[in-house]
Parts: sequence; structure tokens; C-alpha cells
Amino acid sequence: MNTASRRALLLGATATLAACAREPVADLALLYNPAAQNHGIDRNPIIVIPGLLGSRLRDPASGRIVWGAFDGNAADPGTADGARLVALPFTDMMNTPGSAVAADGVLDRVRIRVAGIPIALQAYAEILSTLGVGGYRDEALGLGGQVNYGNDHFTCFQFAYDWRQDNVVNARRLIAFMREKRAFVQGEYARRYGVRDAPVKFDIVAHSMGGIVARYAMMYGGADLPANGSLPPLTWEGAGMMGRLIQVGTPNGGSLDGFRVLVDGRDFGSPIVPRYSPAILGTMPSLYQLLPRPRSRPVVLAGTDTAVDTYDPALWQRMGWGIAKPGIDADLAQLMPDVAGAEERRRIAIALQARLLARARAFAAAMDRPAAIPAGTELMIVAGDALPTTERYAANPATGAIVQVATAPGDGLVLRDSALLDARQGQDPAARSPGVVSPMDFRRALFLPREHLEITRDPTFRNNILYWLLEEPRTGVRTAGTTAPAQPRR
Repeated sequence: MNTASRRALLLGATATLAACAREPVADLALLYNPAAQNHGIDRNPIIVIPGLLGSRLRDPASGRIVWGAFDGNAADPGTADGARLVALPFTDMMNTPGSAVAADGVLDRVRIRVAGIPIALQAYAEILSTLGVGGYRDEALGLGGQVNYGNDHFTCFQFAYDWRQDNVVNARRLIAFMREKRAFVQGEYARRYGVRDAPVKFDIVAHSMGGIVARYAMMYGGADLPANGSLPPLTWEGAGMMGRLIQVGTPNGGSLDGFRVLVDGRDFGSPIVPRYSPAILGTMPSLYQLLPRPRSRPVVLAGTDTAVDTYDPALWQRMGWGIAKPGIDADLAQLMPDVAGAEERRRIAIALQARLLARARAFAAAMDRPAAIPAGTELMIVAGDALPTTERYAANPATGAIVQVATAPGDGLVLRDSALLDARQGQDPAARSPGVVSPMDFRRALFLPREHLEITRDPTFRNNILYWLLEEPRTGVRTAGTTAPAQPRR
């Protein structure tokens, strides 16, 4: 390339960057101030639900933070006591410290130091900031004294949960949480507006795995997965308390990142956040419930086009994946100090893995059930679709090692097809039929060129989320006579 060509290319790139820098951004306050002033009972309060790793975990016995303190004071999974706090028990008969650990608030803002440099990861602060523009006042921030809302913090709530646990367990807790907050909001409506027993529904903004928890609760309420492998009763118990469920970057069809960490453990690449071994992560039901469906061919045997069943326990044992990996007895001994003998520890670990894989298969079947959402409840989807995201791994049958062999559009962690629970996920693009094929009855989808944790910072996300919550007409809204006049926020 000659000098003139290089200069022209540089000038063109500079002009493009300048144009991007001048890209107009909507004035959200100007757009939504009138709607934000109305706090009458015709406006649904909000529940924000984080995803995997998005809630702080604390040991109630010692007060020690197990996850969520990035200053070197959290439980260290590399030590025996830290590992037992982070992991869940291998059997119901085991009484381990980790079984008592509980959620202790949403990680709305994470501060860590890397190489001495303080870094703030905004995480869910972006969602809360956006909702604040819409006039939603967060209960946790108000009661915690972080923001002085006076007594005006009955419109926004954070649902923190133990993200290690089974998603069905957390859906049951979400149902209980919504009942509790519904009673609280009804009391506020009675006190403020003189309306008793108002038919309160919540709008829910759920990030990542939180969207799976919320959708199970919407469909099945607190019902468990039947032991015989059949589908739970479709009660729509949660839908009766939900107006709009907005999923943000939710892996409805699973994520191969969940598969990878189960196989190899999780290394965050920072000395501040320690490595989590496959033995620890393999005790967490939620991770198995993030496995992609076998129909999407997420894992094939290396050198072939033969897909494997990712829910098959015999495959995991044969490949030595996760807690079936040979040579990890030292890790298992840390987690099961009262169990004598490596052989017995391995037997218990493999039994747990098989049980959690079977439950993950049943959970996926329940979530893949085609069903029309009842009137008055709507599902909306926000997803990233511009980054190469792992679509397929090849597994070496001799060593069990996995290597990425295919990518597809997504947000870096969650495929676009997974967010939509599209049955075409994993198909050859040339052979795909036109039109999304999904069992989910969603009303809207918004796609953004953003990474998984950056979606909520996108100006288009912020604008559309407020429009969906505050202004877009709804189906099956409350009939006349059940609402009080909207009151301006003082």
C-alpha cells in the first residue's frame, strides 16, 4: 500500500471514529419523566434478578463472605475450609458448611484490584440506574441508606438467591419472595391510596440464569420436577404475579460455558479471584442445568461428526469429565473428610454427578414444553448477537480433552439461538429453515451488538427497557375500576 493510500485509509478510519463518537443518544429523562412521575397502582413494581455469580453468598455461622468479596477476604476454594464452604454436600446425609451458606444481596457493583489498579464492574448497577430514571426506587438501596428515598422505596426489589442451587429450588424461593413483596406493596397501596387487596403484579428484569429461574417460576410456580421423569403440572402459578418478564442474555437453550467449567473448573485469570476446581463446581445443580440440549449437537467426538449425549452419566465417566476426572481424590478428600477411602469418595462423587445430570435432563424437558402464556403476562427477550460464541466442542475420546470447533452469533457466552430457545440451534446455517422455531411464547426480542455483561450498558437497551416498562401497551391489563388515580412522586 502506498503512502497516499495509507493516508486515505487513516483519514477514513478517523472520520468513522469521529462519526461514532457523535452518535446521538436519547435523553431518557426527557422521554420518560412524565411516566416516571406516576406511582399509582396501575404501574407494576419491579423485581431485578441477577444471573450466575450475581448474588453475594455468606456463611451465617461465621459471617464470612463465601462469594462476592474481591479483596482477599472471601472464602478461598483452594483451602480445605474454603472449599467446603463453596461446595454443596455430595449427599443429603452430609452436613457440610456449604449447605448453610445463603444469599446476602445482589452484587450490583463489584470492586476489585488487579495489579494494584482498582476496577469497578458495574454489573447490575446499570440495570438499577436505568430503572431509577424510570422512577423505580430500589428497596435494598433505600433501606440500606445508600440512597435517601424517604419512604418511597416500594417500587423496586432485588431478588438475591444462591446461584449454586437447583433452579427449581430458587424458582420456589422466587414465588415466596413475590408473595411477600406483593403483601408489602398491597399494604402501601392501602396506606397511600386507600385501595385494599389491589391485584399486584410485578414486572421482572432478569439477567442470564435469573431469566431461567423466573421462567420456571412463571410456568410451574413452586412445583418440583417429578421423580419419575414426567413433566411437572403446568400451573402458571408465577404468571399470576408477573406482568412482563424481561430476560436479558438468558441461556434458555443452555451455554457451553457451563459445560466447560463443569469439565475443567473455572479460572478467572486473576490472583484476586481464586480458581474453582471441577470437584467444587461439580456439586452445583445449576451448572448442569445450563448444559445445551443434545439435539443442538454441542459436543462431537474429535475427528468425526458424531454428536454425544451431554446428559449421559456414562459418557462423563468414560471421558473423565468434572468430578469423574481421574486423579482428583485430593480435592474430593477435602470436600468429604469424613468419608474413608478414595474408592468410596469416587463412588459418591459419580453418583452425585449421575443424579444431577438426570435432573438437568428433566429440567430441560420442562423448560422446552410448548405452551401459550396466559393473557396478562408477557415474555420479552434481550440478547446479544454480534460476537463469536462457542457453539460446539470436539471431545478427544482418549483423553476427554475438549476443543472449540465452531462458533455462532451471540454475546460471547450465550448464543442468539439459545436466548430464543430456537430448535434450529446447532444446525448447518445452509440447511436452516426460515423462521424461529421456539416453544417459548415471547412477545418481543431486541438484539444488541454487546458482550454478555455489557448488554445493560447499551443506550438502546436502556431506552427500550423503559419503553417496555412504562409506555408500551399491554395485553390483558387490569380493567377499569381496579386502579387508583396515578399519583405524582413527591
